[in-house]
Amino acid sequence: MDIGIDLGTTNVLITMGNKGLVLNEPSIIAYDKRKEAVIAVGNEAHRMVGRAPDYIAVVHPLKDGVISDYKMTKEMIAAFIGKVTGQQLLMPSIIMCIPSSTTDVESRAVIEAAKNAGARRVYLIEEPVAALLGAGVDVSRPDGNMVVDIGGGTTDIAVISVNGVVAKSSVKLAGNKMDRAIAKYISGRYRVLIGERSAEMAKTAIANIYNPDGSRKYIVKGRHLVRGLPESLEINDYDIYEAIIDCVEEIIAGIKAVFEKTPPELVGDVFANGIYLTGGGALLSGLDKLIKLRLGVKCNIPEDPVTCVAKGTRAAFDCLDKLLEGFEHIPLLKY
Repeated sequence: MDIGIDLGTTNVLITMGNKGLVLNEPSIIAYDKRKEAVIAVGNEAHRMVGRAPDYIAVVHPLKDGVISDYKMTKEMIAAFIGKVTGQQLLMPSIIMCIPSSTTDVESRAVIEAAKNAGARRVYLIEEPVAALLGAGVDVSRPDGNMVVDIGGGTTDIAVISVNGVVAKSSVKLAGNKMDRAIAKYISGRYRVLIGERSAEMAKTAIANIYNPDGSRKYIVKGRHLVRGLPESLEINDYDIYEAIIDCVEEIIAGIKAVFEKTPPELVGDVFANGIYLTGGGALLSGLDKLIKLRLGVKCNIPEDPVTCVAKGTRAAFDCLDKLLEGFEHIPLLKY
């Protein structure tokens, strides 16, 4: 009954014992304000976005990598745990992965939610450590490895060696901000208003941030800002490039900043081992090539980068004693 939870801005992923990944649903909760009760979480709540009456609050309790609503976060965590265990908890141990920018107060709120759901013990692990574990990297060796975890709300960058984080940074920029940038670009250039979901689908389908040439095309649908009528518009990969290149350059600047804080011996290790790209942003076409061009370091993309953090929470159970003993700065804390 050991449970690993990746508490992401966009999605919550849960692993359980030997079953592996058992849940991957949006980080959304629907709450009835009149009855003060949770109506739905995850996929069910996602279907209510923009369609619920006023007395039902459909909330994203995590925004840009931080907990924006403590109460709803606690309710959502408890509901997801109940969903995967069938409401029959056998006092499990839970390792919960949280954004590295989460404050102590927010961490306590998360722990309290897990405790209220019946957890026997609760551990917290930062995303970069979990991401490397999920990618199959042995973090116990005296060998520097860099991970860049590009999620929905934040990009976490860290160099890890001997079970500890040597240097790290968190950039308040990731997939969601790129989607907003695409929607803003389309609105400004073509006078067509599209939603962030449409922008995300276009990004996934045709993005090429290394060498866009306009050959990849995609049709988006929205509302013309002048006429006020439905509009269908064909965009290409160069449009996506123009919209998000500033976001990507900011992530690359964050990687460079971490290099500047890293001891030279470990920088040499990272140069030899390469940078591990995880999270949904790792699937952005051409990102690995652009990083190699800008920084001169190769990139490694795991087989399934989206689930690396969730797999890492499960893998952390196998090395719990090593992570907990003898390291002052290890980002796995027991409460």
